[in-house]
Amino acid sequence: MSFPVSFPTDGPLVTVTHPTPSIWVLELHNGADSRLTDYFIKDAILPALDAVERDWRQIWRAANAPGADKQSAKGALVMVGNRSQNKFFSNGLDFERSLSNPLFWPDVINPLFYRLLTFPIPTIAAVNGHCFAGGMVLALSCDYRVMVDGAKRRAWMCMNEIHFGAPWPSSIAKIIKDKVPDPRVQRKIGLEGHRFTAQEAMQAGFVDAIASGDTEDVVKKAQELGEVVGSNAALGVWGLIRSELYVDTLKLLRSDEMPRKSVATDDAAAKARL
Repeated sequence: MSFPVSFPTDGPLVTVTHPTPSIWVLELHNGADSRLTDYFIKDAILPALDAVERDWRQIWRAANAPGADKQSAKGALVMVGNRSQNKFFSNGLDFERSLSNPLFWPDVINPLFYRLLTFPIPTIAAVNGHCFAGGMVLALSCDYRVMVDGAKRRAWMCMNEIHFGAPWPSSIAKIIKDKVPDPRVQRKIGLEGHRFTAQEAMQAGFVDAIASGDTEDVVKKAQELGEVVGSNAALGVWGLIRSELYVDTLKLLRSDEMPRKSVATDDAAAKARL
């Protein structure tokens, strides 16, 4: 699948592949460094996430039919930077363009982070290169992170706003506090703009695995992780429980709360949305 759906198939902004029955791979194609723009998010990334959820929910409904194998509804999403290069996962926002749109935060990027934090199956960022600013928050909004680190390919994760004078919105600060609870590491991230190597990020607790080699090695390891943790999505409560873990963050990202009373309620809401 390619997104936007009206975009020529030879130059999509996002592609989604389904390499195994339980794994979807969402690849970012907004140039080599996948900067996060309003068009990229609203017309490509968010519709791609909708498509993955729609596919998985069809599998989940079939798996919950009488006599069906409920574990066949396992699933996970891997998000990776442009696979034609080994340099960037995402280079963050197109800062000047985001400043020109007063609704960029409430109407564009906050809904993206909200979508990932409420997604019904595990999400894994395959960090195949540098991951700066908004790109780092995109990776942190996923459940797991696999990062490249090899003799010929090294990447950094960094919130570098301190170096170019951009304050953080409250929602960004809250996501970082959720995913990186150590205040000493928060200080290095926010007030020092430290460039974390994969080894440093794993030691600090916000990277879960390291892959040596290139982009395909990172994707392979992320898919292997997805096959393991994806089984926890089979009964349909992964997104519901995660939403409770990050309930305060979701309130910052969106003022009104979505129903989270049961799997059936969640699925009915998803049907209406998708």
